Amino acid sequence: MKLVQRDVPPRAAWALEQAGVPPLLAKLYAARGVTAATELDDGLGQLLAPEGLKGIDAAALLLADAVEQGRQVCIVADYDCDGATACAVMLRGLKLLGARPDRLGYVVPDRAIHGYGLTPAIVDLALASPKRPERPELLVTVDNGIASLAGVAHARAQGLQVLVTDHHLPALVGDAVQLPEADALVNPNQPGCPFASKALAGVGVAFYVLLALRRELRARGAFAEQPRLDGLLDLVALGTVADVVKLDANNRRLVAQGLKRMRAGRAQPGILALFSAAGRDASKAQGFDLGFALGPRINAAGRLADMTLGIECLLTDDPERALELARQLDAINRERREIEAGMRIEAEARVDELVAQFGGEPPAALCVFHEDFHEGVVGIVASRIKDRCHRPSFVFARGADGLFKGSGRSIPGFHLRDALDLVSKREPDLLAKFGGHAMAAGATLKDASIDRFDAALRRVAEEWLNSEQLARTLQHDGPLPPGTATPTTTRMLDDQVWGQGFEAPLFCDRFELISQRLVGEKHLKLRLRAGGAGGELRDAIWFGRTEHLPDEVTLAYRLSLNEWQGQQKVEFVIEGASA
Repeated sequence: MKLVQRDVPPRAAWALEQAGVPPLLAKLYAARGVTAATELDDGLGQLLAPEGLKGIDAAALLLADAVEQGRQVCIVADYDCDGATACAVMLRGLKLLGARPDRLGYVVPDRAIHGYGLTPAIVDLALASPKRPERPELLVTVDNGIASLAGVAHARAQGLQVLVTDHHLPALVGDAVQLPEADALVNPNQPGCPFASKALAGVGVAFYVLLALRRELRARGAFAEQPRLDGLLDLVALGTVADVVKLDANNRRLVAQGLKRMRAGRAQPGILALFSAAGRDASKAQGFDLGFALGPRINAAGRLADMTLGIECLLTDDPERALELARQLDAINRERREIEAGMRIEAEARVDELVAQFGGEPPAALCVFHEDFHEGVVGIVASRIKDRCHRPSFVFARGADGLFKGSGRSIPGFHLRDALDLVSKREPDLLAKFGGHAMAAGATLKDASIDRFDAALRRVAEEWLNSEQLARTLQHDGPLPPGTATPTTTRMLDDQVWGQGFEAPLFCDRFELISQRLVGEKHLKLRLRAGGAGGELRDAIWFGRTEHLPDEVTLAYRLSLNEWQGQQKVEFVIEGASA
């Protein structure tokens, strides 16, 4: 691994310090592109205006008419955490804005049966669901729909109105973008949309649509007192972090506002219950909790069971019911971890074979399949393989319908969805469908042509990626200033919003190893001395590392605060090393 220090623009760091930002934070922010303290203002008044979203006025009119006329509205959700939180935000928001609860419902696809998005089968499910005895009149997609050409057409042929709210990239037909013929469409990534943040998650788009709806209803004189929507921001924060979208300034504000509500105990009962089930303290909520504790528990329902469980957890106002559902989600997540562990062993064995085939280095892209893989977990295993080998990685499983379904994860410089588009052009009879983002995508094969897909994807990777991009690098923020490895510093850093595209601080120093031993058979526990003889002694841990380190080594690490029996102690969590 190559450790690379981030550049710190001195003028930006100086300007931030002059504005009152603590020196350490000023350097960290400047290294991540922040140039003025105004960018750090997380107040709601600093959010981008909804008017910038193309199609949002039409969406507001459509929803306002539905609310006023008491139309039957059905939300079409997705089976991941972003889709679940977006569904909960839309349903809760519509109720806050005056929609009758008995006129609202939702459907969510089963990953194994229906696949992704607003398919014709999901339209039929919405029409036939016994949970909604009355026929829906308006379908509202959340976190899906932009590529659902056939589904939208089928819905409208059934006499339904359709509002698409999404954030994914639109479908390509040939080389041309093709949009569904919905009654209204809101997506910052549709052609011609001037909205400054293209990184909104699906739940963020849903929240913005509600802001526009409130404005439209207010103009119609619907409120004696304007309803507040900021109480939904805990859900927005969870979905945004869990979907690993880029935390640009606008997304950081959304997440910061949500975290504040969690820390103050003003989150939805389901959010608080998920903290409890995960053994986390909501009063100290961090983005890390959302991405690695709450998000996986919601996602587990869509991977192994029915996402209805996750959505109901986020919808209930009964704390006892919320805790019961959160515990069920926790149990499903434990099962998911067990399945993942077995799949990971099989996948890594296959990767080792490929590395041996290619002379000790992984090929430019990796594709792994095993007959026993579970289709709900392939994305997680692909992420693990990508992290291990630093290569675009796809993992396939045989779906319930017999087709091969894969999920992929990528590395910087390789746009995975665009790569799949090129594969589909070069091998026109290979892919049944595909879609996704730059860093994550999915594909279904028309037949058992795993080897063809492997060769085609590898060919694109060999063409697009150079040796520098294929070399594993880890960016860090340089040495931690002497005397700052304290609980106060750690808490200050933990209180900030970090995440995708705005990575958490990672420091780097040269250390002497005083001792090292394995704990739990798979983690390396270290005792370190910094700065030579007489330097500070520090405890550290490297999760998932079993190989011992040399007596002197350069380590990249983050700060973690351990609390035990009222005592607080800073520990270094190691992320990388070089000789």
